Amino acid sequence: MTEIQERPVTLPPLSLTESAAAKIKQLLEGEPDVGVLRIAIEGGGCSGFQYGLGFDRGAQEGDHEFESEGVKVVVDPFSAPYLSGCRVDYLETIQESGFKIDNPNAVASCGCGHSFTVADDADPGDAPAASGCGSGCSH
Repeated sequence: MTEIQERPVTLPPLSLTESAAAKIKQLLEGEPDVGVLRIAIEGGGCSGFQYGLGFDRGAQEGDHEFESEGVKVVVDPFSAPYLSGCRVDYLETIQESGFKIDNPNAVASCGCGHSFTVADDADPGDAPAASGCGSGCSH
């Protein structure tokens, strides 16, 4: 399993598209005990890291807090550098439906886009994005 290492971060670490923000606001309406979107990365997935999106009551100590398209977002300090420059979108097409994260720090990602790899020696934000492992993963 790939280890998450602490890296420097620029703020805000990521942005939401209008489409993503609208879907998040819609989902938040049905969740009375939460108020923020939490985005994180975790070790795992077929490419080393995977994204985690969920709702939370609020920020924890050390979290990066910001607002994007009217949505309050929190990111933990270890995930923030790996998400720096990311754009979170929401797609509803005949081919796919759901949240999609465009991560400029990913040097490779699996075919489904839910898992990615970053260069060990690269500074997040400097790595070119690449996609498609062709693994046919079932995320």
